[in-house]
Formats: sequence, structure tokens, C-alpha cells
Amino acid sequence: MQHQRDRIDLTGRDYTAIYALSDIHGCYDEMMEAEMHIIADARTLPGRKLLLFLGDYVDRGPRSSDVLAHLSAPPPEGFDRYALCGNHDDVFLRFLDDPDGNIHWLEFGALPTLASYGIDARHMLFDLGYSVAELRDMTLKAMPAAHVDLLRSLTIAVTYGSILFVHAGIIPGLPLSEQTDEDLMWIREPFLSGGPQLPLLVVHGHTPGSHPVFGLSRIGIDTAVSMGGTLTILKIAEGKQTILPSI
Repeated sequence: MQHQRDRIDLTGRDYTAIYALSDIHGCYDEMMEAEMHIIADARTLPGRKLLLFLGDYVDRGPRSSDVLAHLSAPPPEGFDRYALCGNHDDVFLRFLDDPDGNIHWLEFGALPTLASYGIDARHMLFDLGYSVAELRDMTLKAMPAAHVDLLRSLTIAVTYGSILFVHAGIIPGLPLSEQTDEDLMWIREPFLSGGPQLPLLVVHGHTPGSHPVFGLSRIGIDTAVSMGGTLTILKIAEGKQTILPSI
């Protein structure tokens, strides 16, 4: 049984801008391009900035290991950075802890993640006859310990004043203290149509679309970069929420 992940309240911190992006899914090049765009934009602003990644760093895209390596390193100068946990990150970690109980991860976009560590899962399982536990053992041997530590340390929610950052959303109307980690990582409906029904603006990813969604007290920023879309950057500064234009 995994422990409940941390929930961080940054209310009262003084940030001149907050930048958020979500659902990188192994798209390392796009993540680095987005980060350079953020750094360039932030140069025009005084003071400290906040950089938030809203989860799903692994699966589907080709360079999950490089994404985790980058997030294991220090943030850009002048930024505080928090990485939230997405459902894909959580299931990957659960597979590492209990492969037989979480074998469904292998059908969850996992093969490119394993390939990013030099592991051909199909060949191992179907041609060489490895067990799922042996595949997990080889994965742990190939992964730097810092990557596993990162997966364990990912926070589940960040609050800044009346803005809540989570991976997927919340159960409408339910106090945050009563929401489970699973709720915050997996929910779609009734949150997407009903909004938070709390005095909060919720910024989230998880549900992909062709463009960012400014919904009912929510902003969805998963624009399906691993499926041919883009990596959306939300900027919050001077009380306004804007999307940074693509380079």
C-alpha cells in the first residue's frame, strides 16, 4: 500500500509568474523547447517564478528516461519547481513495486518507456520467456535510482491562494482533504462538465484535447503532445491566465 502523496500549499509565497505544463509523456525535446520558452519569457520579470509540471512524464513518447532525468536535476535558475504525479507515473511506480499486480501497465503505453531504458519488453516476454517479475528486475537494474526516487517523491497537489494544480481534477464539491490521490490523478467526469464546485480555480491535465480548455472554474492544458499535438504552457501573472504563444 503506497502512502498518500504530499499536498503542498504555496499560498503566501511571492512569485511574479507561475508557468504550468502537463502530460509530457516521454516527449523530451518538446519539454526542453517549452522550458527554454518559459525561461526566455521570465527574463522580462523580476523576482522568483514558479514552474509546475502536472504529471504524466512517462509512457507513449520515446524519451521517458530523459524526462525523468531532467526532472531529477535542479530547476532553472530563478525558479521554484514542483512536479506533480500523474496516473501514468503512479502506475509505473506500482509496477516497479508489484509487477504481477500491475501487469496492466504494459498495455498502458509502457513499451516506449521501457525502450528508453534499453529494454525490449516484447522480446523479453514473448521470445525469451522472461516473467513479468524478471522484466521488472531488469527495469530496476537499468533505471538510475534517482528516477525511482523522483517517482516516489512526486506531490499530488499544489495550492497557491485560490488556485489548485492537480493532474486530473477533483470530485466536485468535496473538500480537498477528503479527496483521495486516485481522485486527483484519474477523474474526468463529473469534474470536466461540472467544474470544482469549490471556491477554486483548478488547473489540470489528463484529458487531452486539440487546444487548452478554459472551462467552469477550471483550465485544462493537456494538448496531446505525444499524439501529434503540442505542449501547452499556461502562464499566470498579475492575476491573469494566458497561454504562451508557440515559438
